[in-house]
Amino acid sequence: MPGRWAGSGGEVRWWQAITVPWCEPCDRFWNPASVTEAGECPTCGTPVGTPVEIPPNMDSAARQKVPWHFWVAITAAGIYLAWRAIQGIGLLF
Repeated sequence: MPGRWAGSGGEVRWWQAITVPWCEPCDRFWNPASVTEAGECPTCGTPVGTPVEIPPNMDSAARQKVPWHFWVAITAAGIYLAWRAIQGIGLLF
């Protein structure tokens, strides 16, 4: 049966019924916020789905906010690299 998953007992669960903006010619998944206003692929223009409504007063920096744990990882990597630089300089003297 089309639309049925093997082992699901014949029922379609909610996560199996969700459609995502997928472009067949580009063979690529598009984030719903990255499709054009007409719901087309930004690369080739093929219709891929309905775009996400973004308030008009929201600028691009607010739409693409970086998660807090990214900054934690960047800070940890910076501290680690600084410590390794101190150790490397200590080996020279």
